Amino acid sequence: MAKQAKKTKKISKKKALGPASVVYIGKKKTAEVGITIIDYNENEFQKKEVKKVEECFPFKEKDSITWINIDGVHNTDIIEKIGEYFGIHPLILEDIGDTTQRPKVEDFDDYIFIAIKMLYYNSKGEIQAEQVSLILGKNYVISFQETKGDVFDPVRERIEKAKGRIRKMGSDYLLYRLIDAAVDNCFAVLEKMGDEIEDLEEDIVERVAPESLHAIYDFKKDMILLRRSIWPLREVVNAFTREAPALIAENTIIYFRDVYDHTIQVIDTVETFRDMLSGLHDTYLSSISNRMNEIMKVLTMFASIFIPLTFIVGVYGMNFSFMPELKWRWGYFTVWGLIIIVGVSTIFYFKRKKWL
Repeated sequence: MAKQAKKTKKISKKKALGPASVVYIGKKKTAEVGITIIDYNENEFQKKEVKKVEECFPFKEKDSITWINIDGVHNTDIIEKIGEYFGIHPLILEDIGDTTQRPKVEDFDDYIFIAIKMLYYNSKGEIQAEQVSLILGKNYVISFQETKGDVFDPVRERIEKAKGRIRKMGSDYLLYRLIDAAVDNCFAVLEKMGDEIEDLEEDIVERVAPESLHAIYDFKKDMILLRRSIWPLREVVNAFTREAPALIAENTIIYFRDVYDHTIQVIDTVETFRDMLSGLHDTYLSSISNRMNEIMKVLTMFASIFIPLTFIVGVYGMNFSFMPELKWRWGYFTVWGLIIIVGVSTIFYFKRKKWL
């Protein structure tokens, strides 16, 4: 409830400022913003980290391809300076600062804005969904991330070592590689989650414990997070294949189709896991019910065995003066013999009926 209240307070503050106001909405951060520039063409490559955002400006007009990566969007001054120099619409800058954005794509004349969710396991073993905002220009890509650390290291390696065709292609291909890396990392997340669900399934089959139910609910929460992150991404990628923007070259469209196929596979896997978790929930409840039935069965058996014995004891426990067996020498042993015969006969009958 406290987290929700803070989030609502920030949104209210944003509304008070009016539209096109850059306000950071997300977890409070104080870390220094990191800016990394990777500039390359087919024959040259350079990578450097800069302290001032103004050092990025000269790369806008270069003939080479430039990837400007900004780690940290809590410093809205940097977002505004980038937006002012690169001619980014104020509403887009507002979306970059809002880390609760739904994945989407906006096509302008000279640039394209894309918001996606990057999924990964954090240090606590929890699934984290981090917003990544991408600006595609004619010869540059600007990426805004919430924190330092991402899933784009394979892309950086391919650029640095000139692997594949990335150094020969334009900025649209770089955009494809970044989106593809984010989607492919979803498979790694789902693979680990699938192993954990299988282990949970084995635990539920072997024994029923309250921890299993808590684990099922935790997985269901993760499924909701995955659905919110992946389903809109399908429409984002499809926008590049259905009616490709002018900045997307014709020979790059086929690569976005491949990403679209991967997105569909991720969605299918998420839906499969949802069905599995629903089945596990039903299995857990059935196991609890069966266990309760077994307990009630045992208690009923004991009650059924002792009911006639209780009747016999009750009869001879009555305080009447004229009961013939009370003064009979073998009366006590006869009653015990009757109790044993009735008890054994009841157990034998239950076993014959396979109730015991």
